[in-house]
Amino acid sequence: MIYLDNAATTKTDPKVVEAMLPYFSEFYGNPSSIYKIAGESKKAITKGREQIAQVLGAKTEEIYFTAGGTEADNWALKAAFEAYKGKGNHIITTKIEHHAILHTCEYLEKNYGARITYLDVDADGVISLEELEKAITPETILISVMFANNEIGTIQPVKAIGEIAKKHGVLFHTDAVQAFGQVPINVDELNIDMLSSSGHKINGPKGIGFLYIRKGVKIRSFVHGGAQERKRRAGTENVPGIVGYGVAAQLAADTMAECTAKEIELRDYMIGRLKSEVPSCKLNGHPEKRLPNNVNVSFEFIEGESLLIMLDMAGICASSGSACTSGSLDPSHVLLAIGLPHEIAHGSLRLTLSAETAKEDIDFTVDKVKEIVEKLRGMSPLYEDYKAGKTKSIIETRY
Repeated sequence: MIYLDNAATTKTDPKVVEAMLPYFSEFYGNPSSIYKIAGESKKAITKGREQIAQVLGAKTEEIYFTAGGTEADNWALKAAFEAYKGKGNHIITTKIEHHAILHTCEYLEKNYGARITYLDVDADGVISLEELEKAITPETILISVMFANNEIGTIQPVKAIGEIAKKHGVLFHTDAVQAFGQVPINVDELNIDMLSSSGHKINGPKGIGFLYIRKGVKIRSFVHGGAQERKRRAGTENVPGIVGYGVAAQLAADTMAECTAKEIELRDYMIGRLKSEVPSCKLNGHPEKRLPNNVNVSFEFIEGESLLIMLDMAGICASSGSACTSGSLDPSHVLLAIGLPHEIAHGSLRLTLSAETAKEDIDFTVDKVKEIVEKLRGMSPLYEDYKAGKTKSIIETRY
């Protein structure tokens, strides 16, 4: 098996599993209790919080554990809207956010009268800073722009966004689920007020995430019923998950430079082969300002779903977009937002690498993609028309 869907989830690192194991069967006490094994659990939570804070350049008390990135996104938006509704009801986000942001914005619009501005992006998936600043009004309370897109890998100008937000006295939240542990992030340098992340994207366990909340930001409790997470998120802590996330974050930070260099080399090699060897192939996302491990391409005259099934039969795990919308037959909202027509968006393929990916894996995958695309096009009447000169390639004509 060749696993190239690391944006969906990653393999838990053996060192992470080893660190977690004692907290299932040896130090299993509830951290809120007062006996010794409970104290060990409490210490483990503190250490995990410290490890994550260090990676972000944050204070330990600014890290709040959640069940994952989706919960953290929901918390940031809903609690900020509630806490700052005295100032206004306007939130600015983008059209290419994860559905954890988009659906939460829709919820706030329909049920609480929130006014949402959805910023356009350019053909590479980057927002306009000028349009962002123009969208700010006296009623704007929050800007939420993802750090890096989960489908096309484009990295936003986060520092500039943070500066604009700070200049206008507006909170800045970023969904960094794909970026944390992949690229350097310092919350002070980037003027970030809140940041969401999820453990299973960086070789940590599933079911654990965090929301960074800058000290002084008036965010209220999200889950009620206990004093955990400094009374802001009730419920017995996921001690093994927190331990695992802390170790995964530390490992990611320690190996980031080496892993990034390797992934960029393989990523660019794969993109080069696909674009040069498969006709009517388009790279989606910014060619340079993108996540080190992200390859997203569209092939004309095929359906992406058929490509994925045949890749799976060849032992290659890939996707066409977000794992959270994999059951949908609609084309990706991200690809439509960057201007792709439906027929091109439907033929998309996302391949996301890891530190374990080898050049041989890339070569085998590209060879299989070429073979499968050729086979699928052979069954397409549209491709036959193209070969006969009756129609033109949209990709070759426009891009």
